[in-house]
Amino acid sequence: MAKNFQDDDREEAMIALFDLYKDETEGRSGVDAFLKIDGKTIPFELKTTSQGSVTTVRDFGPDHVRKWKNKHWLIGFFIKGKEYYKYGSPSMMSDWINNKEKYIAPDFKLAELVPAKIKLQDMYQIIGKKDIYTYDDAKAIQKMQYKKEQYLQLQDLDQGYSPDRMLEIIKDRAQYLIERGSTLNNPHIPFGYFEGWTEITANHAEKLRIMVREYLEKNANDTTSK
Repeated sequence: MAKNFQDDDREEAMIALFDLYKDETEGRSGVDAFLKIDGKTIPFELKTTSQGSVTTVRDFGPDHVRKWKNKHWLIGFFIKGKEYYKYGSPSMMSDWINNKEKYIAPDFKLAELVPAKIKLQDMYQIIGKKDIYTYDDAKAIQKMQYKKEQYLQLQDLDQGYSPDRMLEIIKDRAQYLIERGSTLNNPHIPFGYFEGWTEITANHAEKLRIMVREYLEKNANDTTSK
């Protein structure tokens, strides 16, 4: 989900408050911030909320599950004039992430299985029967999902595509469409999920490091370092 300026400002303030750092090469879809501690570099997901529940992302799917399973989380609560923060280790966040993973798993399995069932006769109903399909034919199917270079690389005939290659493009489009329909639109983490978690209201950087060290000591095989 796109962040607003207030979210960005609060996250920048969190980075300073907890003595984290941001790798500017990560971009908008990368890691929000990192913590250097005892020779390790720990990736953090930063979130803020003024409503209680925490918003996540616009299109939650398997990529986010993979991205978040080993992340540490830092959440800023700005509710009714009160400001505090909570730290969530990977194990503390795992119940919510695993629950969402199970929820979307059947749909993404469909996205894997259904395209394989599409045959040439099905394709002919969609785009017509030809010996050679053109660039425009392919673009009518995949639209802006491929860059021009990729369209040209996929051509297996002089200036075009064979029926078998067009079938591959049709299948790829079908998988994309099912996967897009299978993502969750900004699933919220309910306020109650964080009940009982320690509120950090002072000595922020020091307390965060204490909590992270406790987690790392209990999970010697932790793989969250970069």
